[in-house]
Amino acid sequence: MTRILIADDHQLVIDGIKLMLSTEPDLECAGEANDGSRALDMLPELQPDLVILDINMPGLNGIETCRKIRESHPNLRVLILSMLREVSLIKLVLKNGADGYLLKSAGRAEILDAIRKVRDGEKYFSPEVSALVMESLSGARTKVSENPFPKLSRREKQVLRMIVDEYTTTEIAEKLFISFGTVETHRRNLLIKLGARNTAGLVRACFEYELLADL
Repeated sequence: MTRILIADDHQLVIDGIKLMLSTEPDLECAGEANDGSRALDMLPELQPDLVILDINMPGLNGIETCRKIRESHPNLRVLILSMLREVSLIKLVLKNGADGYLLKSAGRAEILDAIRKVRDGEKYFSPEVSALVMESLSGARTKVSENPFPKLSRREKQVLRMIVDEYTTTEIAEKLFISFGTVETHRRNLLIKLGARNTAGLVRACFEYELLADL
């Protein structure tokens, strides 16, 4: 029996996967977590064989969680389940030790197939993810897009510009007429998309990608 830990901040996603696993004789949900830190805390006790991990979670995101899993449990299999399609993000996840990348748009059959392949030591990527990565490696894109910068929304650019200009979260919320929590959500998304761990990393990414002129 394959023991699976599911980490996702959307309970509906967790419940859907648990229901799916409940009908499979060789798979079982060993536990669930709504953030990366909780998932890491549960590993010693649960001893799962595989972790299904979302990227965009509060607190410790999926990328950092995956990296920490690799450090403490190098043989534990990790399958990313995400809505995000940015090539640079996918590459970052792989660099941090993920064994597969599955889009949340996948159907039941594909999800179960991905789980079993990753469990058995194989790598699995949704067809769309594989196509995006192969395209980025083929040289078909321009020099700029060979190292593609994740697409940012207009609001994310506004928040990033203000972070670079040293505005606090409260000040950003007041100036953009949005809630404190919304600013934190944008900040968390920026950390994930840019592969940064903190505000200093966001600022560094702006210079590395020469973004300041576009913000």
